[in-house]
Amino acid sequence: MAQQTLFEKYGGFSKVSKMVLAFYDTLLDSDEIGPFFDDIDMSKMVDHQTKFVASLLGGPASYSDKQLHQLHNHLDIHDAHFDELKDVLKDTLSDHGVEPADVETVLQEFEQRRSYIVGQPHVD
Repeated sequence: MAQQTLFEKYGGFSKVSKMVLAFYDTLLDSDEIGPFFDDIDMSKMVDHQTKFVASLLGGPASYSDKQLHQLHNHLDIHDAHFDELKDVLKDTLSDHGVEPADVETVLQEFEQRRSYIVGQPHVD
């Protein structure tokens, strides 16, 4: 029998969407991260992010690394922003009953995508 994914273990899309909504509740209050979402259709963003987090949990993959890069390369996202996102993701997963070892697994998956989300340093 195939091993259960974290996506299945933690309740699939319905549970992931609740986590993502809580994730954005925190992010939108952030002075550093909130402004990135000022002119964004949040219902679309929550849908996209639900698919992305589901994929981090081993659910259906929704975005290739190339797509992640294309979606973020016009934004001025720095390592500090990524680190804050990662901290909020960690807290959100923990708050929703994800076991510590599983939180670490998801954070490692997220970290592997840092280079596709964080902008390249600007050289003057």
